[in-house]
Amino acid sequence: MNDAPLTDRLVALTRDLILIPSTDSRPDERARAFSFFLNHLESLTDIRIQRHRSGGYESLVALPEGRDRAEVLMIGHLDVIEHPDLDLYRSHIRDGRIYGPGAGDMKGALAIMLKLFCDLHREQPGIPFGIVVTSDEERGGEHGVGYLVREAGLRASHAIVPDGGSIHDVTVEEKGIAHLRVTARGSASHAARPWLGKNAAALLSDGLARLSRGFPVPDPDDHWVPTCSVTTMHTPNQTPNCIPDLAEATLDLRFPAPHVLEQMLDRVRSLLGPEIHLDPLVCAEPSQLNPDPLWFQVTEEITGAPIREVRASGGSDARFLCQAGIQTIVARPEVGNLHAPDEWIGIDSMTRFYQIAREYVRRTLSHDPT
Repeated sequence: MNDAPLTDRLVALTRDLILIPSTDSRPDERARAFSFFLNHLESLTDIRIQRHRSGGYESLVALPEGRDRAEVLMIGHLDVIEHPDLDLYRSHIRDGRIYGPGAGDMKGALAIMLKLFCDLHREQPGIPFGIVVTSDEERGGEHGVGYLVREAGLRASHAIVPDGGSIHDVTVEEKGIAHLRVTARGSASHAARPWLGKNAAALLSDGLARLSRGFPVPDPDDHWVPTCSVTTMHTPNQTPNCIPDLAEATLDLRFPAPHVLEQMLDRVRSLLGPEIHLDPLVCAEPSQLNPDPLWFQVTEEITGAPIREVRASGGSDARFLCQAGIQTIVARPEVGNLHAPDEWIGIDSMTRFYQIAREYVRRTLSHDPT
């Protein structure tokens, strides 16, 4: 089989998507990325495209005409991490990889989803295979897959979420997650007379230092423990000789089962101390995933290598699907340097992943495991 035309098409789609800086601060660019999908999907016949909006974020669901649900769904997100320099949103190819912001998370996987959906529906119109594209996963997914599952009634028997794991690694457990805003309030004064004020920045710094001691950075080889990272810090102060009356920070809390959310929030509050207020922004309990054994079988047949079950410190939209009882596979092509400007995805593994997903869908929909 000549894989070159398939590979060339996947590369072209990925590089076109990378050019669109579809970040949280650029809703027009996210809309442009949705238009990219619509321009391809609208060429298909017998397809029903549903567009949803929640909290200012758009989602797209493509299903065969006349069906309210698919047997198999592929689900991805087009939002990418923010980089201040717009010139970074371009790509290059080196050593068998596509480099560029969002290449691995997850413009390359979106290219596979789009290509596979179009191919299968041209070959077998009406096949019960659908795709979902959202735009808020990097902000927690509540208005994307969360909204679609909880309010719009999105359902399927099986889902593929190519946003974790790897070509030979399937995620079976994800840590819980909480994004938190913490705030310290004091009273302003001139920095030459600090006894006349109450320094909110110092209050916050002391609390964050206690938090850091309570959540030490784990050993990379033994990281299945709770972590809590400070991700932003600021005050509204604009002058160097003024003590601020307000200081804020954001935290990223991750925790595996058997820890639960309320227990972890209580621990964070205790470490921060009574003078610091905690406001949860995004919260989710740990997830136990239930991948279909057929995916393992197909992957091993196509790649000739065994598959591992892995645990993920990062979260994904899979948690919403598992809560709805949808059997969910979290695996993807080979990727690296995620959320960095030189993020990459392996080109050969994109082709292999397309072939795995295609064969998995074929066997699932034919109910023929052989």
